[in-house]
Amino acid sequence: MIKAYVVDGDRLRMVDDLEHHKAAVVWADLLSPTREEEIAIEQMLGVSVPTREEMEEIEISSRLYTEDGAIFMTATLPAQTDGEHPLMSPVTFVLAGNRLVTVRYHEPRAFLTFPMRAEKSAMGCTTGEAILINLLEAIVDRLADVLERIGHDIDGISRSIFQPSSDKPSKRDRDFRKVFQTIGRKEELTSSIRESLMTLQRLSGFLGNVMMQSKNKDLRARTKTLSRDVASLTDHASFLSNKIVFLLDATLGMVNIEQSAIIKIFSVAAVIFLPPTVVASIYGMNFDIMPELKWSFGYPFALFLMVLSAVLPYLYFKRRGWL
Repeated sequence: MIKAYVVDGDRLRMVDDLEHHKAAVVWADLLSPTREEEIAIEQMLGVSVPTREEMEEIEISSRLYTEDGAIFMTATLPAQTDGEHPLMSPVTFVLAGNRLVTVRYHEPRAFLTFPMRAEKSAMGCTTGEAILINLLEAIVDRLADVLERIGHDIDGISRSIFQPSSDKPSKRDRDFRKVFQTIGRKEELTSSIRESLMTLQRLSGFLGNVMMQSKNKDLRARTKTLSRDVASLTDHASFLSNKIVFLLDATLGMVNIEQSAIIKIFSVAAVIFLPPTVVASIYGMNFDIMPELKWSFGYPFALFLMVLSAVLPYLYFKRRGWL
């Protein structure tokens, strides 16, 4: 699928017939292109469109390079970030003269929101360079929103760990299982965003060197700002990742505390009921001569002695603060 855009004043306008508007197209967005569509774009630009296998190469030399006068830049971008399992896939940006071509195989949110904004408002998208900078800014803004949401979610997880909603151990155990699952999903999402920001950081540095040859001072300044924003978001993503690790350790610590409290209860109960067991064992012995056997108050006395031997350790533990 090819989405072709032409300049309409200071706005972008999508056209249906690529062949008819071939000379005026400034941005061609290829979504899961067929081989015929790749050939059409290659004929229009005079450069080869990278295949999906080439886009997935992790070497920097395979992602950031110049060929036949065109500039190729590939970054890994997330899609479906509103859920807990984002889809990560590479997106290639090709600057060929005054035109921009993007090649992708998934739907990052910025590729839906940016064209709508560029069609409704004047954003200065009259050249391929300007479209690229605006598109990258939209991508970075989207990643910033995702990190902001992750931060709010992490704060909620922190409250659920250190301020449990229930005093019942069984309910807290179920809550901790949910917390572990939530932490795992947030770590997966944060790691994906960090991976994307790292590729964008390399891309913005490469683009900054390319834009030094541009005569447009505004675009050069925006490229530097973009690079700083990506670096700042990368640091923030690292901070969130460290906080998630801390919450994971804290959750494990809380689980250990809960288990220790349960073991302590059993240990104290064993100590409390040990003296009554000794008393009952003594009076359960089968000797012929036992003074209390024929005593009318022997049975109540034995019960009283067992209760007393259980209450005294309990009161002692309570006074020492062990319970």
